[in-house]
Amino acid sequence: MNFALFAWKFDTMNISEINQFCQNSMVSHLGIEFLECTETMVVASMPVNSNTHQPLGYLHGGASLALAETVGSAGSLFNLDTEKYLAFGMSVTGNHVASIQEGKVIATATIVHKGRTSHVWDVEIKDEAGKLISVARVTNAIVEKK
Repeated sequence: MNFALFAWKFDTMNISEINQFCQNSMVSHLGIEFLECTETMVVASMPVNSNTHQPLGYLHGGASLALAETVGSAGSLFNLDTEKYLAFGMSVTGNHVASIQEGKVIATATIVHKGRTSHVWDVEIKDEAGKLISVARVTNAIVEKK
């Protein structure tokens, strides 16, 4: 589906609509599901299974970073007039501090900087018991639509 063909306002979508919007993308292929989305915080979960494992059966660091970029990008979109601007990931950095083999992880992104041309988000990824698995920082470029 070509999303450029129709107007969408991310900040007016409910959680169900946001999850539907992400269908047939990397977000849905990794099983990422949005749980909460506001101007200052975004929460999403991702299963830890064969789709997100590295070959030894642990959560792949790249899957964690994809989750982090997903929540950070969603947060930026929630802060923009998407008829005029889009957000694109410029940088994602992470530290993986614990491992996990099954269950799910929950990412919580909080905004650190909301500028005219960039947004910065801090992301904590925890297991279902609240144990910290990874931390990440996501920087998004805010680009005017042409």
